[in-house]
Amino acid sequence: MSYDRTVSLATVDFDTAVARVRQALAEQGFGILTEIDVKATLKAKLSHYMEDYLILGACNPPLAQQALEADRSIGLLLPCNVVVRRESDHVLVQALDPNTMVALTGLDAMKPVAAEATARLDAALSTLAPAAEGR
Repeated sequence: MSYDRTVSLATVDFDTAVARVRQALAEQGFGILTEIDVKATLKAKLSHYMEDYLILGACNPPLAQQALEADRSIGLLLPCNVVVRRESDHVLVQALDPNTMVALTGLDAMKPVAAEATARLDAALSTLAPAAEGR
C-alpha cells in the first residue's frame, strides 16, 4: 500500500514552494500546528548536511475532531504530515495518505474522515500542479 500523495514541482526555489504549499493547505482548511526543519536540526545537532527538508504538521480541526471521536488513539497519526523537500532540480511535496488511518485502524467510522481529508489534500496538491512535473 502506498502511504503518500506526491507532487513534483518544477521550481528550484524552496522558499517559494513552501509558501505555495502553506497557501494551498490554508485554502482547504488546514492550519500548520508544527514545523520541523530537518535540514537545520541535523546540521545543528549532528553537523550533518542534507538537502532542504521541511515537515509541516497540518491540521483541519473539524476532521481531527471526527477522527478523535472515532478513535482516541488516532492522535498518533495527527496532525497530517506534509513534507516539502528538495530532490535534485525540483521540489517534492508529499502528504500522508489519509486512507492510512483506515488501513491501520480497520474502523469503518474512519472512512468518511479519510475520504474528506483525501479530497481536501488532493485539492491542495492539485493547485500546485500547474508548476508540477507529475504526481
